[in-house]
Amino acid sequence: MPEYTGVASPEPLLSRGFVLLSVADLAYFTAVGVAVYTLPLYVTGPLGGSDRQAGIAFGAFAIAALLLRPLAGRLCDTVGRRPLLVGGSLLAFMGLSLTATADSLASVIGLRLLLGVGEAAFFVASLAALIDIVPAGRMGEATSYNSLGLYLGLALGPPLGEVLVENLGYDEAWWGAGLLAAAGALVVLLLGETGTRTRPAGPPAAMIHRPAVPAAVAFFTSLVAVGGFLAFAALQAEDLGIENSSLPLLCYGLLVVLLRLTLARYMDRHPPLVLGAGALTTIAAGLTVVALWAEPAGMYLGTALLALGVTVSTPAFFTAIFATATTRDRGAASGTASIFLDLGLGGGPILLGLVAGAASLRTAFATAAIVALLGALWALRVRQVRNVVAL
Repeated sequence: MPEYTGVASPEPLLSRGFVLLSVADLAYFTAVGVAVYTLPLYVTGPLGGSDRQAGIAFGAFAIAALLLRPLAGRLCDTVGRRPLLVGGSLLAFMGLSLTATADSLASVIGLRLLLGVGEAAFFVASLAALIDIVPAGRMGEATSYNSLGLYLGLALGPPLGEVLVENLGYDEAWWGAGLLAAAGALVVLLLGETGTRTRPAGPPAAMIHRPAVPAAVAFFTSLVAVGGFLAFAALQAEDLGIENSSLPLLCYGLLVVLLRLTLARYMDRHPPLVLGAGALTTIAAGLTVVALWAEPAGMYLGTALLALGVTVSTPAFFTAIFATATTRDRGAASGTASIFLDLGLGGGPILLGLVAGAASLRTAFATAAIVALLGALWALRVRQVRNVVAL
């Protein structure tokens, strides 16, 4: 990992390429957001399936994406970012729009698997392209701004899906989602290729970028903690008598967006692993407040602390992870980072769900706080080891 200097390039961050990539991300993830709303209703409604079958259909997408991310990372480094960005968007277009013709659970699952392939290609290539575009020393700031495309897309997609389903129908909702993904492909065509294609002699490079793994483990702990919170916040709000149980989640999302916009310029002024450790400590503090202060005020205060920690954690750890990559293996680093992202967001709810089932929701939140605190200690340990190696 290059030595941290804290010196940012004077080049403008909001370049044409940065704006086009962010717009493509917004289009793609809005399409995904439409599907998040529409899929369970479609399976349990027109297809006559059960809640369990809706969950299976939803999970098929994540499994395919997780398994293919390492391959997508390698392809990023060998064929370039643009083919995967365009191809992933077009696969998403097919998977989403053709769901309008699906008449069985099996066909929906098949199309969700196709969508998972597109997700693996698009997301990994998008991260690699972002690294290519960002001026030196401004990765944290760039990640803060660029991630808004994902956040806003997943926030705007479900209400858009609801409008389409209620006013036009399911077919139109699926086609609307598909056209949004296709629009992302068109934007990417304007972006062009951002990376350098490499075809090294000898055996192919490893699909897991090993130098990124220690920092990715710390990132993983933040996602386990946050994934558990997102899964069970509404249930905790109900237990506390909060009338609108989704309100804490809404506050969380809005705070992350607001704080990312406010704090983005400060993300590159401190060593990323130190910043990440501080973010994990803040996440742990927020979850501890939720676990110990069983009142609505405690829920909202804990949510605010959690949002502050999440605002900082992703830019900090992405900066640390991608600092381990050269121009030849940025795709592999991107694939490795996204694997840990999937594992954390998927594994967190499972782990904390087991704890909640065996004990209580408050115990689950306390467990998530411990995981985040352990991650903070690990991040500081990784930084210490890297500093020793650098000497």
